[in-house]
Amino acid sequence: MFDLPDSWVWDFWFADDGEQYHLFFLYASRALHDPEQRHYRASIGHATSLDLVEWTRGPDALVRGDAPAFDDLATWTGSTVRHPDGTWFLFYTGASLSGGGKNIQSIGYATSSDLVEWHKAPHPVLNAQAPWYETVDSGAWHDEAFRDPWVFPDPEGDGWHMYVTARAPHGPVEGRGVIGHAWSADLREWELREPLSVPSDDGFGQLEVVQVEVVDGRPVLLFSCLAEHSMPSRRPAAGGTWAVAADSVLGPFDISRAEPLTGDDLYVGRLLRRRDDGRWLLFAFRNRGDDGHFVGGITDPMPVEWVEGRLAVREALAGRRS
Repeated sequence: MFDLPDSWVWDFWFADDGEQYHLFFLYASRALHDPEQRHYRASIGHATSLDLVEWTRGPDALVRGDAPAFDDLATWTGSTVRHPDGTWFLFYTGASLSGGGKNIQSIGYATSSDLVEWHKAPHPVLNAQAPWYETVDSGAWHDEAFRDPWVFPDPEGDGWHMYVTARAPHGPVEGRGVIGHAWSADLREWELREPLSVPSDDGFGQLEVVQVEVVDGRPVLLFSCLAEHSMPSRRPAAGGTWAVAADSVLGPFDISRAEPLTGDDLYVGRLLRRRDDGRWLLFAFRNRGDDGHFVGGITDPMPVEWVEGRLAVREALAGRRS
């Protein structure tokens, strides 16, 4: 498990350089006392591991910018990929406050040659825009949701895709969460495209920290959402991380098929394929303890497998079968 004694740790993502695994994570000081205050004090930390269990913390990757930058409130969740020329790109969420005091989120990036020293691009590359995506002007939601970029190469070699936590400008307010989509030829210039899912009466208000992978030959989309941000039909499941079996990593995605992968005690589930044996593993951060309070810290790896068309954590299945 990765944890820090003096800071809360929550959202995270990985990079694999072929020798070490790199963990990028959000953290904020426990001196805030109230964990709900952590979001506007978030920095992006960095740690490395050889075995995905023991981690060594290194220098921080990114901190928020100076006003009036698009990330002058906080730097939030992202993903890290390597360009064919060897340059590493760290895509991240920049948060800033609007004149009305609402959180506006945009997508920016930084580059590195070694995954340690990062240099930000000066301006965001994407933000929420009509007609496909809800903006703060709608007044329907507590923020302008456009965050958590997940970037991956096109399976056929046609550039790069980015999936984003976003909201549609129509549909039930607590079911407007959609998979935002953009495309790039070079990782620097991005073209915003229409979402790859639709709002639903059986949906979610936000599809946080999206990820798409092919696990044991089957495409699957992961996202996270708690009961209080979902449609009433979803609340009894008390899910944290959700999985959607798909026909392709390029979508479209039928969010009505989402099944809980973890309970709400674990959040922001991330899949990573272990290099030595090819096994797919799930990580998450500890969200709620037995007392209902926020915990923080990232779990040890948990193997996953397909069972009757659903992705499931193997230990959890073993417990139910016993």
